[in-house]
Amino acid sequence: MKQLKDILTQVEIIKIIGDLNIAISKLELDSRQAEKGTLFFAVKGTVTDAHQYIPQVIEKGAVAIVCSEMPKAIAEHVTYILVKDVQLSVGLIASAFYNHPSEKIKLIGVTGTNGKTTTTTMLYQLFTALGNACGLISTVEYIIDKTTYTSTHTTPNPIRLNELIAEMVAANCTYCFMEVSSHAVVQGRINGLQFDGAIFTNITHDHLDYHGTFDNYIKAKKQFFDNLSSDAFALTNKDDRNGSVMLQNTKAAKYTYALKSSADFNCKIIESDFNGLLLKIDTIEAWFNLVGKFNAYNLLAVYSTAFLLGIAQEEIITKLSLQTRVNGRFEVYRSDKGLVGIVDYAHTPDALKNVLDTINDVRTKNERLITVVGCGGNRDKTKRPVMGKVATQLSDKVIFTSDNPRDEDAATIIDEMMNGVEAIDYKKTLKIADRKEAIRTAIMLSNPKDIILIAGKGHETYQEIKGVKTPFDDRIVLTEIFNQMK
Repeated sequence: MKQLKDILTQVEIIKIIGDLNIAISKLELDSRQAEKGTLFFAVKGTVTDAHQYIPQVIEKGAVAIVCSEMPKAIAEHVTYILVKDVQLSVGLIASAFYNHPSEKIKLIGVTGTNGKTTTTTMLYQLFTALGNACGLISTVEYIIDKTTYTSTHTTPNPIRLNELIAEMVAANCTYCFMEVSSHAVVQGRINGLQFDGAIFTNITHDHLDYHGTFDNYIKAKKQFFDNLSSDAFALTNKDDRNGSVMLQNTKAAKYTYALKSSADFNCKIIESDFNGLLLKIDTIEAWFNLVGKFNAYNLLAVYSTAFLLGIAQEEIITKLSLQTRVNGRFEVYRSDKGLVGIVDYAHTPDALKNVLDTINDVRTKNERLITVVGCGGNRDKTKRPVMGKVATQLSDKVIFTSDNPRDEDAATIIDEMMNGVEAIDYKKTLKIADRKEAIRTAIMLSNPKDIILIAGKGHETYQEIKGVKTPFDDRIVLTEIFNQMK
């Protein structure tokens, strides 16, 4: 419980009506969850303006309201705080409410289109293996030391985010590794957090439905680095053409990593197959259990971060070489008849290209590559034809199917993906909206030693159709069908 006056110190306030010397027991964005002692944030969203729920939250016991418009009816026992942008104030107030937890832990943020989950997860695994109690905030899961929670967002809302970090501090965690999405930056979800380091993996075509333009998407990522303090470090992928942009205005210490160009941290791929990678990182050669050039970048980012956090080179390499693959990221399955199945989260054109390029680099070309892929509904539509083009150009056969169509029609999404297919590749394609049948068909069409890539959902254990989530796991479906072939 906190005094209201004590949690508003970082917020730019336009006007206050009411008493600041009141106790706040809860912060809330969801009007349905308001209760006695609640401070409610009336955020204007893209769908709903929460100002309309102010009377309801007051009835439930809310004692303070942060708003950008004063309501016509003012309740005598309620305090109203008028600000310019409610959404951007939430993180600042949440940080104060939870006693500024990010200042009591080494907080490392990872941003980029692809590689965030793998990089943060490997950092968590590495520093845990080194004997530290650590926290993880990722697309797949939230972990506080050894306790795991289901993830709801890549970067949760500011209240939940500060609550998680506060729980990590209470559990004596010394490090927290978290994904930082572009949405989170623009929406102020990380406002009030003190980062000790930031990592940029890459930036490619994604989320243009939200940001509008690719330039805005870049600026969102860059804003994360612009706001770092001089006590932090900023680490960027020099091989990405926008990598150097992230460092332009940051006050943090600047570092780079690369495979193709000279950087502060360098890596060379010596061998690569479906079992892993033989890499030379700086001066040390070692075998790693991850597959593909994109994972060489992820490993190098993790190595560089650990080095900057003071871990010895040999110790980092030894522990990283023992790590297993991250859930839903290039997971390899083999059937008794010699088929190879690969499940990967690749849901952007660049991620899909990376996975397909990796498979094509490793395979002998005496087998076929069959790709099963779809695109999510209620998301960036402009990437759909690009995904279709990439899939067909780099595969021997492609089955377009549903992903999480959400509120959209799966068949329409598939047709939009087909719009990107070149005429010469059209004969390679099939359209099967039922994802399980699409996977089964890919397996039935395959010959021994063929490779089947199932892309787009990776670690996800559900499929969302018309607002309903039903259990669906590509890995389980693939394994079940493989077993039926025995």
